[in-house]
Amino acid sequence: MDEKPEFWFNLKTLKVEVGRKTAAPYRVGPFATEAEAKAALATINARGAKWSAEED
Repeated sequence: MDEKPEFWFNLKTLKVEVGRKTAAPYRVGPFATEAEAKAALATINARGAKWSAEED
């Protein structure tokens, strides 16, 4: 069975990692692609803004 790699964004180094190399508090993911992981901070900020708008 071929497993697809999981991409994670490291919040300390601000770099993409393949697999769970960093402790959970310092990583965000998993993402299906490296590009999605690279955009992690933008995704987090957009979702946060959306949630804030919904609370108003």
